[in-house]
Amino acid sequence: MSTREAASPIRTLVVGGGGAGAPLAARLCTDPGREVILIEAGPASARTPAELLDGGSLSGAHPEHSANWAYPATLRKGRDALVARGRILGGSTAINGGYFVRATPSDFSNWARIGGRAWSYERALPILRDLENDLDLGSSPLHGSSGPVRVARTSQAGDAQRLFHAAAKELGFRDEPDKNAGTAPGVGPVPSNIVAGARINSAEAYLEGVRDRLDVRGDTRAMRVVFETSKIGGPPRAIGVETNRGFIEADEVVLACGGIATPQVLMLSGIGPSTHLHSIGIPVVADLPVGTAFQDHPNVPLEWRTADLVVDGEAGYGFPTALNFNSADADPSLSPRPDGDIEILLAAKPLGALVAGARHDSGTLDVLVALQEHTGRGRITLASEDPLVPPRIEYHYLERDDDRARMRAAVRTAARLLRSRAMASAFAGFTTLDDHALGDDGSLDEWIFDHLGTALHTSASAPMGDVVDGFGRVHGVSGLLVADLSILPTTPHRGPANTAIFIGEFMARHLLHSGE
Repeated sequence: MSTREAASPIRTLVVGGGGAGAPLAARLCTDPGREVILIEAGPASARTPAELLDGGSLSGAHPEHSANWAYPATLRKGRDALVARGRILGGSTAINGGYFVRATPSDFSNWARIGGRAWSYERALPILRDLENDLDLGSSPLHGSSGPVRVARTSQAGDAQRLFHAAAKELGFRDEPDKNAGTAPGVGPVPSNIVAGARINSAEAYLEGVRDRLDVRGDTRAMRVVFETSKIGGPPRAIGVETNRGFIEADEVVLACGGIATPQVLMLSGIGPSTHLHSIGIPVVADLPVGTAFQDHPNVPLEWRTADLVVDGEAGYGFPTALNFNSADADPSLSPRPDGDIEILLAAKPLGALVAGARHDSGTLDVLVALQEHTGRGRITLASEDPLVPPRIEYHYLERDDDRARMRAAVRTAARLLRSRAMASAFAGFTTLDDHALGDDGSLDEWIFDHLGTALHTSASAPMGDVVDGFGRVHGVSGLLVADLSILPTTPHRGPANTAIFIGEFMARHLLHSGE
């Protein structure tokens, strides 16, 4: 039982105003029987800074930008990185590339096997429709036209897009004109929440009309969840959150801090692997495998010199076109993965220019080559019981033979794409990749390791089944839920911004209809 009187409104504390948290709080505050508090560790002003609205810039992903947590991480032995995560209302949807592609039907099917039928594609599709306003395709059985998130696809008439598409067709890949239709993977435009050059993050999309009904508190960082021990033998119950600004009482707490911060807060609160928590000196509330097997998408940028190619130097978008395909199509020795385990993403500008927020002024472009089904798993652990100390993040990328083989197939396919007849007028060579590396597995592995990055799609750090149930309720305690990408058992086969917002909508529907 809550310490508040039964007749009082349910006091819900949503921790984190990012991709899932902003939609969740916005939907919950429409319930007159609920008082909703949304806390965000970063700023929470009503307007997003102008440079973060610029769809042609990734300046928020720069390690020194105030809106970026820039977590230190190890991608694999000898390869460290700073991981960009949004530190502002809107979370990582305020600093990402604007890629807004749905998870695949089989992703939902796989999640439903663990989380229950509510996660099936058939049950998910109405929510996916309701959250979007598809400016290209309008209302249909597959798409919505009245949701809060405006979705558009970049014109494919530009030289780079047109030649990339033609090259993919030359190599035998199919068209995929609507990457949100749940059809077979192929080449096509990227659905995006960048519209007319403006990045529309989750806070901009959801919170503008509900601020008067929602208690939004910025610069308020969750340190740990506080529990009350039941006097009648029940599980410990969450009664609020300790923050840098004091204790906030609540009848229910929903963690929506993202794939890195949520497991950190859980472990700081005593929910995690007991051996690890004991080693840090944190009393165990629930012994659960938090942070033990997270997933993400490794990627490498393949930079190439441009020849006779007209590039929009002031493009208001980052990634207009993508090729998704099955690695077994490139290398028949590999096991088929029908969802498309490889993605080659065309960048509108050099990645350095995107992150710097600069116009295109060089003779190079990049494609991002990503493994969308990395079988290896990473680990997130606490470095200290101090909440202000970042956690340890170890990706363990490409440690398995199969993952390395599929990444090699991906890079070799990208090279064939750029060297195709269709690209002959535009392609003037690679800047770092050479024929020796392309022709030798060991040399190509070394090149990949030297250029390795991450797609920043961290999921499965507090997964359904092991840590939470299908509605985000944390096992072994009451009054505490998780509503973000942490709960997915696997990372989606496409970038997860769309799925993060789906999770916020999904959890809101559950809470509004169940009361818990």
